[in-house]
Amino acid sequence: MKIDTKKLNISKKQLVAIAAIAVTGVVLGTAILSNKTSKTAEDDGHGHGSHVEAKAHSDGEHHGKTSGDGHDHDKGHADGEHHEGPSKGPHGGKLFKEGDFGLEALLAEDGGEPRLRIWLFSKDKPLPNNAAKVSATITRLTGETQTLNFAPDKDSLVSREVVPEPHAFEISIVAQTATESFMFVLNQEEGKVELSDAQIKAASIGIDTAGPARIKSVLQLPGEIRLNEDRTSHIVPRIAGVVESVQVSLGQAVRRGQVLAVIASPAASELRSELQIAQKRLTLAKTTYEREKRLWEQKISAEQDYLQAKQALHEAEVAVANAQQKLSALGLTSGSSGGLNRFELRAPFDGLVIEKHLSLGEAVKEDAVVFTVSDLGQVWAEINVPAKDLPLVRVGEKVTIKATAFDASATGTITFVGSLIGEQTRMAKARVVLSNPKGVWRPGLFVSVEVTASEAEVPVTVASDAIQTLGDKPVVFVKVNGGFIAQPVQLGRSDGKRVEVVQGLKPGAPYAAAGSFVLKSELGKASAEHTH
Repeated sequence: MKIDTKKLNISKKQLVAIAAIAVTGVVLGTAILSNKTSKTAEDDGHGHGSHVEAKAHSDGEHHGKTSGDGHDHDKGHADGEHHEGPSKGPHGGKLFKEGDFGLEALLAEDGGEPRLRIWLFSKDKPLPNNAAKVSATITRLTGETQTLNFAPDKDSLVSREVVPEPHAFEISIVAQTATESFMFVLNQEEGKVELSDAQIKAASIGIDTAGPARIKSVLQLPGEIRLNEDRTSHIVPRIAGVVESVQVSLGQAVRRGQVLAVIASPAASELRSELQIAQKRLTLAKTTYEREKRLWEQKISAEQDYLQAKQALHEAEVAVANAQQKLSALGLTSGSSGGLNRFELRAPFDGLVIEKHLSLGEAVKEDAVVFTVSDLGQVWAEINVPAKDLPLVRVGEKVTIKATAFDASATGTITFVGSLIGEQTRMAKARVVLSNPKGVWRPGLFVSVEVTASEAEVPVTVASDAIQTLGDKPVVFVKVNGGFIAQPVQLGRSDGKRVEVVQGLKPGAPYAAAGSFVLKSELGKASAEHTH
């Protein structure tokens, strides 16, 4: 509508004043409407359980309330006027209140199993367990959720489900009475190590991902390197005598047939003399036999003379053979360049002189061990096998031998498993033939023998360095927003590099591999006692 200023007789100054009043009125009306809308949104968010304002609570613990009356009794109150932060309850838990209603929440270890326990109150007086229906939802730092249902237990409600560690999570507790619904939020960050990405990098903590791997289950058994008894000879003279010369020294390598020592012995002289006499008698017996045979064939001599000569020849042959066998049994030859009484001790095979028990001019007995020669190109690794592990140790099985005193390893094959178990040790003996061309495996060296017990593909594994121990329980530090949490795990097989995680970790979970001991140290500094 157009206004005729002439007819209204309004001055120009009056028009300016009226315009200013109109503009001011519009601004004030807009502000009032805006404030009313904001207040209505705030009341609606609080009254209908949206909990927008909970995001601003620094303690992370909040509660909401919904009712059929639209929360009219709270209108006009600031947010903090009817909210009371959790305090310590009479049972040692955290006490939440809203108006007259309240509850106490305590994570208690009942029989070694952590469960959430709830007590209900009204005007600070205990309520019966059936005064409200309670449920709770756990949201862990890793994003996993768990729903808790409750059952009456004496004067409280206890969760049917166990709350496993780590106890770093947010618990939303909902209590539904006959007329109203309440929600309280409890934050707990037990076992968390807070580190920024820069701190993680500075501490050289490597992040890896849990995943599948092929794991060989290895059985480690103690063992010792011993001489190969099949290639070791204890040399004895076999006849008494006096040492004339010793031609090798202790630790010297010898070849097969090499002279070790020369011994003079009257017994050797007698045996050689006996052989020579027997040989001469044999020569005479042959001549006599041939003559008597010709005479008998020519009908000159009697057959009896021929038969007697034949018998004497056979006896002479037996005597020679007997004398030769005596010399051979004692390792003597029929003759010697130095005389009938001298005989030589020789190496039976290539090896090393590892023992020497004679010297020049020494009288030795026939059964005295004067030399021990062993071929160290092959040695034995003797293993002590407990009775429970005998089914895993089989002849023909490939094993890995590792020295305990220095860094050396080799592979071998089990050639023998004992049938008897020691009365004192309750262990059986097993043996591995080990090639030793460079002489690294010295007899007497302690070794560790690794036997592959089984080999399988497992779904979840972590690096061996990631496993730490807290309170006698193995844990893995799982990466979460703002740091790590100590996740208890149940371990399975291991091959020394990877460890199977049977329970407690999901595939793809990021965890601290290298440098996890740093997190254990930090957690020890900042740890607090369990309140449950």
